[in-house]
Amino acid sequence: MQEPLLIQSLTNKRVKTIVKLRQRSHRNGSGLMLIEGYRELKRALHNKHYPEELYICREFFQGENEPALIDSCRNAGTVIIQCTPAVFQKLAYRDRPEGLLAVAPIVGIKLKDLSTPDNSLIVVIEATEKPGNLGTILRSADSAGANGVIVCDHCTDINNPNVVRASIGAIFALPIVETSTSEGISWLQKHDFRIIATTPHADKLYTDADLTGNIAIALGSEQYGLSNVWLEKADEKLRIPMLGQSDSLNVASAATILLYEAVRQRH
Repeated sequence: MQEPLLIQSLTNKRVKTIVKLRQRSHRNGSGLMLIEGYRELKRALHNKHYPEELYICREFFQGENEPALIDSCRNAGTVIIQCTPAVFQKLAYRDRPEGLLAVAPIVGIKLKDLSTPDNSLIVVIEATEKPGNLGTILRSADSAGANGVIVCDHCTDINNPNVVRASIGAIFALPIVETSTSEGISWLQKHDFRIIATTPHADKLYTDADLTGNIAIALGSEQYGLSNVWLEKADEKLRIPMLGQSDSLNVASAATILLYEAVRQRH
């Protein structure tokens, strides 16, 4: 077996390229993203999202399972590149690196390619601002068996390393689309989806609604909620009861509650 390449210099050209991929403009320009961490990389491989390069540093490994994961990458054609601790520390996005950082194609499909079997459950996220919330919503959507996620008028790049991290790799398990609000609404209506808008100003509780059949649960930005366009086009507006002094929930928490109510009704 051929020994992996070894990078020892902090000024190596590859190092500079990896660091640039933290920026949205470089991800968009190159079509590449970063996957850091054992669980995230394992989920990517499980969903046949194969890295082009894998940077490793054994000094940061957390256990004994990393070699098997590295072999899986190598068998998939991934170039394995070994780094010194100092180099890997510069490459790593996390404060506590795990010794695995991959460069892979970005995720995302076209709206026209989103599959819609009967009884489909879609999550729509409009203008979300925080990568952590977006990643958590992806994780909840995957756990609830959603058929896809549509990100409209996005403020956060779905390929942001923090989205990958917060989703714990669920980003690779779901069809994800980035599009505009107008295109998203048009597509949902064309495919006979009922649009369920979430707003604290609705009269109807989420537990009183029918969440079976083809539905799209729409959630808005952390600060402003859903725009008037979504609220006007919605087939139904629902609220989650707020019984304390807080007047709203974290958008990822709200998404999880609604998704699992849909799961409860469907099963």
